[in-house]
Amino acid sequence: MTVSTPEPVLDGVRSVFLAGPFMGLVNPETNSMPTTEQLPFLTLIEHFEKHGLEVYNAHRREAWGAQVLAPEECTPLDQQEIRKADVFVAIPGIPPSPGTHVEIGWASAFGKPIVLLLEAGREEEYGFLVRGLGSVAAVEYVHYTDIGLATPDIDAAIRDVVDRVNNPATTP
Repeated sequence: MTVSTPEPVLDGVRSVFLAGPFMGLVNPETNSMPTTEQLPFLTLIEHFEKHGLEVYNAHRREAWGAQVLAPEECTPLDQQEIRKADVFVAIPGIPPSPGTHVEIGWASAFGKPIVLLLEAGREEEYGFLVRGLGSVAAVEYVHYTDIGLATPDIDAAIRDVVDRVNNPATTP
């Protein structure tokens, strides 16, 4: 029996920081994000790891709310992991996630290739700065209805934005 190695999302991409709404979704009675809210992140983490990528993700690191770090710990850790990651992927959230928006700003300031996942049909609900970020940073937008079905589009967006960052002279 031959075991096949999955195709890399892109040569040279070894890690991704996956961001999205977190603390506002943690149920204070259970100290956990509801399973339905975890699912998009679990789907993406599994997908990226199957492609051999290291995934930085606060949700998983902090046990979906059961092991929340103090602000003085998680803030520098998130910033360091964004700086280390080759690509930044985020679900900005509706309503907007304040923490995710700060992380999007860091990724932009660090010059990271960014992929933003926006719920299809709800684009007008995202802030102007999220929708306009592509005018000042290397961003690809993926409009989705189901994260699991959108993974080929997410992979293509990663390839496109990383290629644009790595080869600026060849992009229009």
